[in-house]
Amino acid sequence: MKAKNFQYIIAMTILSVALGASRLAAQDQPNQAAPPQYSVTNLGTFGGNVSSGNSINNLGWAMGNANPAGDATTQAAVWIDGRGINLGTLGGPNSAIEWPVKNDWSVIAGIAETAEIDPLKEDWSCAAFFPPPATKHICLGFVTRWGHLQALSTLGGEHGYASGVNERGEIVGWAETNVDDKTCVLPQILQFEAVFYDDDGRVHELPPLPEDQDGAATAINNQGQVVGISGTCDVAVGAYTAKRMVIWQDGFPVEIPAFGGKGWNTPTAINNRGEVVGFANLPGDVVDGVLQFNPIAFIWTPQYGTTKIEPLSGDTNSIAYGINDRGQVVGQSYGGPEGARAFLWQDGKSYDLNGLIPSGSPLYLLYAEGINDRGEITGQACVVSACTTETPAFLAAPQFGWSNSNADALAVADKDSSAMASKLAVPRDVVQKTLKRRGLHIEAATAQLQQR
Repeated sequence: MKAKNFQYIIAMTILSVALGASRLAAQDQPNQAAPPQYSVTNLGTFGGNVSSGNSINNLGWAMGNANPAGDATTQAAVWIDGRGINLGTLGGPNSAIEWPVKNDWSVIAGIAETAEIDPLKEDWSCAAFFPPPATKHICLGFVTRWGHLQALSTLGGEHGYASGVNERGEIVGWAETNVDDKTCVLPQILQFEAVFYDDDGRVHELPPLPEDQDGAATAINNQGQVVGISGTCDVAVGAYTAKRMVIWQDGFPVEIPAFGGKGWNTPTAINNRGEVVGFANLPGDVVDGVLQFNPIAFIWTPQYGTTKIEPLSGDTNSIAYGINDRGQVVGQSYGGPEGARAFLWQDGKSYDLNGLIPSGSPLYLLYAEGINDRGEITGQACVVSACTTETPAFLAAPQFGWSNSNADALAVADKDSSAMASKLAVPRDVVQKTLKRRGLHIEAATAQLQQR
């Protein structure tokens, strides 16, 4: 569904230019409401060369995936105050957290392979987010509340996928049925539909638009509004599966207008104001019968419809990955001489994030994928001295004061901080530091949780 891997490959082929040029260009852009400067931290890996920050909650926990040594596999990761926690898998080689996990009560969802090999030998959606080649292991959505990963059910088929999570612990994603779908392209065989998991883990199907056969849900807000895609089965990763963009209201699909492209039209995030961001193909995306990937970022609101978020100057394409409740959007701009670069969009204007971090930073920010209500951003960078090989996750923190106006929204994500520290193998003082820098005390937060 997401396309960052495609842009990254494109970007790396043209990243031989001087990286510092984009920072200077960004600093020269006029602005109507100047964004802050950011400090940036290399979040590291699990011993390999690659990691990615794909989501961040209001506690400042960055989530994504990181490679162990050898880079042959990747595993779901949570970074708390810069310390990486490996969440493991469901018995197979790979796992990841890829979509907006907006929960401050420790509910985390993602995808993980089991030890079992798929008898149908499909290349399920998960394969696009794991290191190649496809393993053919069964891949399922998972949920964890700081215990072991728990597999989420499908709709009768082999595979599933968990994507977005809201504050109520509700999860969305997509899952296979047991129906052979004639719109699939081999090796994909089974139909799949968007799904909603309630806070007890029960699965509910979300229907595609009436003219379509398959769908997938990518994100959910605290009001229960769900966004995703509707189309044909195809290869279970974007393309014609993403013919149309959808918002489900009380389980009923309503189309979000795109820009006229025939595929790759994908909402990636929705905030609590009902504002949706993502990417959509431009018209003319089918060339000689082949669908091309030609996206432009967008923001959709009920009041103003679908509006383009144009690429940074000199680039041809853009993708929006995350939005917070303040309406700040983050993503990636690419297709120009400077390669891929992370952007921040606010007040109708985009900024190269590389122009908002300290001059001479050892990191170059390739894409930004998650942003919380404090304005903290996570994504993937490259180490400037080894940009074609070392691409770690980053955390960018705005350099201005912030007061907590909603302690409930930022409460600690477990009933007992000592138990949380033990389960995570994180020292209690690290947990305390995380909480106190949000203006929360362990005892008060624990009491709040016990009242829920």
